[in-house]
Amino acid sequence: MPPLLFRTLLAVSLLATFGVAQADPAPPTAPAPTVALPARMTAPEFRLGDPAAKVTVVEYASDTCPHCARFAAEVFPAFKAKYVDTGKVLYSFREFPTQPVDLSAAGFVLARCAGEPKYFDVVNALFQSQKAETGRDFLLAGAKAGGLSEDQVKACLNDKGAAAELGARVQQAIDVEKIDGTPTFVVNGVKMADGEKTLKDLDAAIEPLLAPTPHKAVRKRRNA
Repeated sequence: MPPLLFRTLLAVSLLATFGVAQADPAPPTAPAPTVALPARMTAPEFRLGDPAAKVTVVEYASDTCPHCARFAAEVFPAFKAKYVDTGKVLYSFREFPTQPVDLSAAGFVLARCAGEPKYFDVVNALFQSQKAETGRDFLLAGAKAGGLSEDQVKACLNDKGAAAELGARVQQAIDVEKIDGTPTFVVNGVKMADGEKTLKDLDAAIEPLLAPTPHKAVRKRRNA
């Protein structure tokens, strides 16, 4: 999705999703607003683990993607215990909103508003609330997990700069990383086959990279 179209979609629908009336949106040709955002709003990803780990696993995920939610609930805890908590893998989570895009994007904007200590709490709450009756209920679950008041939620969703930054990150993922769906996993720069992954799938990609590098035997020179 072109970043301008993505930004326009967000400007029209983030607050509407939360049930708040807003002024008429800017036309599609309007330039993106220039807003000085906190670092947490513009960071390309949120990470867990040792930055010096030998292996980096990047997950592109959507908070409205049921496959991503299943991975988070059924696979990620064991993956984290085996690789992230032991310092073997640096895990990076990158946002890639999917349908309904406005709701998904709103969830990620809320998670960033909550800040780094609460970010994954919000995302996990959104995963668990995918079957909420309304978009408002979905977002309120995330807001509660992040400790955000209703006024904070409204201010957050009204931040067009944050929406523009998210749109730019999505376009980067599409154009440069060639991401076209969720979940997508990239291990040390190599994109795995599309689709949901089991721990066994991740083992197959990670373990060879953790194996010790064989050293060539060095022959001693004999004195002539």
